[in-house]
Amino acid sequence: MDENILALAEHPDAFGKCFTVQESDIDGFGHVNNAIYLKWLDATVWEHTRSVGLSEHACIELNRGMAVAQHRLDYLASAYLGDEIAVFNWVCANDGRLRATRVFQIVRISDQKTLLRAQSDYICVNLTSGRPSKMPEIFQQAYPVTRVLSE
Repeated sequence: MDENILALAEHPDAFGKCFTVQESDIDGFGHVNNAIYLKWLDATVWEHTRSVGLSEHACIELNRGMAVAQHRLDYLASAYLGDEIAVFNWVCANDGRLRATRVFQIVRISDQKTLLRAQSDYICVNLTSGRPSKMPEIFQQAYPVTRVLSE
């Protein structure tokens, strides 16, 4: 991601991914459907996960994955057809055992307006049983909380 775009993130350790709003993203009111924002968050998480060496294949070999327990999304403004969007995420908590939390920010690049803030809580699960399971050490290392920003 371009450094100028990455500078739009509210956190210095954010990972970002860009999207362009497509016709299929637009709802009956002429703006991006709220479900699309969640789709962008998920795509950004997967790209971030792959970038730290935890591809789907690696997780399957470990028989562990991080499953969403809860999403909280605050929609602040709308996006429209053709808008260039940056989705940022960073890990704000990781207990090294079972739980981790990511924070998200979606920004319209043209006017640098934050359109959405969100937080997702994850639980490490055994991929075979679906039950909560201790986080492998690689998850602890790959998802560090490097800086905590004051509110």
